[in-house]
Amino acid sequence: MSAPCVLIVDDEPDIRELVEITLARMGLRTDAAATLAEARERLARRQFDVCITDMRLPDGNGISLITEIQQRTPHTPVAVITAYGNAEAAVESLKAGAFDFVSKPVDVAVLRKLVDTALKLRGPRHDRDMATEVLLGEHESIRQLRLLIERLARSQAPVHITGESGTGKELVARLIHERGPRAGNPFVAVNCGAVPNELMESEFFGHLKGSFTGAHRDKAGLFQAAEGGTLFLDEVAELPMHMQVKLLRALQERRVRPVGAEAEIPVNVRVISATHRDLAALVQAGHFRQDLFYRLDVIAVRTPPLRERPGDIPLLARHLLERIAARAGIAIAPTLDRAALEELQRYPFPGNVRELENILERAMTLCDGRSIRAVDLQLRMPATIGGSAGDLKRQKEDLERQAIREALQKTRYNKTRAAQLLGMSFRSLRYRIKKLGLDQE
Repeated sequence: MSAPCVLIVDDEPDIRELVEITLARMGLRTDAAATLAEARERLARRQFDVCITDMRLPDGNGISLITEIQQRTPHTPVAVITAYGNAEAAVESLKAGAFDFVSKPVDVAVLRKLVDTALKLRGPRHDRDMATEVLLGEHESIRQLRLLIERLARSQAPVHITGESGTGKELVARLIHERGPRAGNPFVAVNCGAVPNELMESEFFGHLKGSFTGAHRDKAGLFQAAEGGTLFLDEVAELPMHMQVKLLRALQERRVRPVGAEAEIPVNVRVISATHRDLAALVQAGHFRQDLFYRLDVIAVRTPPLRERPGDIPLLARHLLERIAARAGIAIAPTLDRAALEELQRYPFPGNVRELENILERAMTLCDGRSIRAVDLQLRMPATIGGSAGDLKRQKEDLERQAIREALQKTRYNKTRAAQLLGMSFRSLRYRIKKLGLDQE
């Protein structure tokens, strides 16, 4: 097989030469163009494995080239060279479908990693069915979500996942990672609401021995732990303002400075974030930085709540019961009788798929071992389904109060464990307890 070939499009001879020399040392073949017209002529003659283009060209811009290549050969990754500090251009290129970007002056080490990752996308992947988990469901929203995951896996663009607690945001992030070129490298997940404020900088960026009291040895941070892979920032809305500033810099510069270090170190990490809260509303309220939101929310993904797809409940319930049985060492999982299944499909599931799993786990301990009846589910249904918006809000709050009470009782009022059980951060649980008046009980 011949070496992969990369098309370089830039009107600056020095940059073209730097990129060509770097790629030649990687054993790659190159072809170069100084204008959009020349690039089109090269693309008409042959197919390239990767394209690297400047954002600004004498007769057009890199966005046009991204669009044309996506239409002609959608599996060809396109990376964009942007001016230093021009975050808007970088985000615009990623939204247009660019694989990734590199800033001027071009860092050779960053360029090599970018091209190496891009080359892993060539041709069909044969290990896509080796993902440890799957996104189950036949509802149209889930079908579309699976297609979107496949597209996002071929990009390095930051992804922001929104959705209620328990809808599978981390599963979506993990699937994007597992089906992309970073699959062989770490997937590191962190709940931003669970990290104490005073330890946040050390947890994210690492620290050197002696940099503060208790720092008895050097420690790598989450960015370093995810090197070459994906860092999943769950409940990113919980980040305090001082960490939002530091995270923004890490995303822009692709470098981090460990606590106590004098120099920054480069990191090659794809960031995927998630929250059940409305980040745009938090930006408007002044609680979340607009520039960080702009960098995180390049591509938005929504995980649908379970109540929007009741037809998927039989499939999900069967899968979850088999998983629970396997964990418990039970050879044959019990089945749901008709009445139990109908009751599940009527239930609004404020805790979504995670709540469904908890309900089934409890039902397995109460059933006769072969079949789960409606009474085994112990569901507390709302008094009425219809009603005004105010009635619906009160019903939802009542369900939420009951779910929090049960989680607190189950964990003997350990709020940290109760928050984990409910799929929310400790801060969010504390806020909901106060708002729903549970602290007065």
